[in-house]
Amino acid sequence: MGSNSFRLEIGQLHQGRYRRIDYLKETVRLGGGLDDKGLLTEEAIARGLECLSRFAKRLQGFLPSQVRAVATQTLREARNRDAFLARARPVLGQPIEVISGREEARLIYAGVARLQPSERPRLVVDIGGRSTEMILGRSRIPKRAESFQVGSVSLSMKYFGDGRFTEAAFRAAQVAAGAELEEALEPFASSHWSEALGSSGTVGAVSQLLSASHVTDGRITPPGLRWLMEQCLQAGRVERLSLPGLKDDRRAVIAGGLAILYTLAMHFGIQELWPARGALRQGVIFDLDERLEAAHHADGHDIRDASVHELQRRFIVDVEHAERVRTVAESLHERVRPRADREARRELQWACALHEVGMMVSHHDHHRHSAYVLGHVDAPGFSQSQQRRLAELVLAQRGGLRKVEASLVQEEFAWQVMCLRIAIIACHARGQVDPQALALRRSGSVAALSVPGQWADTHPRTLHLLNEEVAAWERGGPLQLELRA
Repeated sequence: MGSNSFRLEIGQLHQGRYRRIDYLKETVRLGGGLDDKGLLTEEAIARGLECLSRFAKRLQGFLPSQVRAVATQTLREARNRDAFLARARPVLGQPIEVISGREEARLIYAGVARLQPSERPRLVVDIGGRSTEMILGRSRIPKRAESFQVGSVSLSMKYFGDGRFTEAAFRAAQVAAGAELEEALEPFASSHWSEALGSSGTVGAVSQLLSASHVTDGRITPPGLRWLMEQCLQAGRVERLSLPGLKDDRRAVIAGGLAILYTLAMHFGIQELWPARGALRQGVIFDLDERLEAAHHADGHDIRDASVHELQRRFIVDVEHAERVRTVAESLHERVRPRADREARRELQWACALHEVGMMVSHHDHHRHSAYVLGHVDAPGFSQSQQRRLAELVLAQRGGLRKVEASLVQEEFAWQVMCLRIAIIACHARGQVDPQALALRRSGSVAALSVPGQWADTHPRTLHLLNEEVAAWERGGPLQLELRA
């Protein structure tokens, strides 16, 4: 779900080879519907929902595990994105994940690297409606990935919104693009790569225009870009621009795209930019395939597990303690949610692994620091949506429950919270614990925690904390917790 277009791709992977089954694209211009307060207008929301409704019909019959929907820059920016997502999910019939700019860049590179393999160091750029991604990589490994908040829609609206093409507007748009991209000059300098590829809509459209007019063979060059800008200036206005291969849905945003491309060519020494096979949507499919493959193995891991381990290392987490908490929390959760899906179980595992990352900031209120870190850190493989769920879960690990009451209405989340909190209490002494000592049983919304008498006699402080936990759920939770001897 991009800022300019929504795209649906259905693909099949067999023995490592990819085959497209179906592809749908609609120009939604969601990014053009952000007002000056950063809110999506009702008109833009309606266009998005209508498109998703049509996509939903094509997705009928697919299992939820076979589908992944991701949204990019416009929904990263929109202040009312949660309201939009709440309306969009039932229309599409699938959860929608908002991914960070760096995660978008990583997935773009995954799509290009798989469909257009090379051992040469390469630069991949992707100009979207409201963001531009740049990735350095070799083979299938991205070495550096960044996202910049400048795109063909946003630049076209700001500098060519009146429909006029002028030299002054092109100069101003290039200066604005250069200011946004300036910090990338050294990290993405031409000395770091030997070939440059461009993925997605803007690059594909410009390549097609140059090829159709026999200016180049499809490669994008500085002279070719100057020729295209000259055609715009000669036309004078958007509606007068007539070029072979120019589609109506690209006409209004072509000038912004040209300004970004020319800025990239001049600032980063790109003499030839070739359109790439592969883009974000294929990267999402390859990433989903890796998750499905991991799910078939008891100890299956995907890139998110590597991100969790890296965060533990970076924030000097007490890994042994985190593992004790995980073991207890999993034992409790299995008894009250035996049919929970794999993602719910893994989210609880990751929350246990990372619940103390905030200790690196301060012991006081470390749960709040942990939640902030998890909600904002770059964690490859995780969407912003999933990171926010983990942040909420970690925030709820201690103290009152009112701070997460909006999320507690979700039954799965409430049970995750209860299991995490009880596990942290059981392990509070930071020593060895018997994960089977406490048994949690569920009856509707009531959870009964069995506390053996002998165990209670030898753990009076833990028993005290468990009684306080009972009171916490009485004050502000949708579930009830009872202690039973």
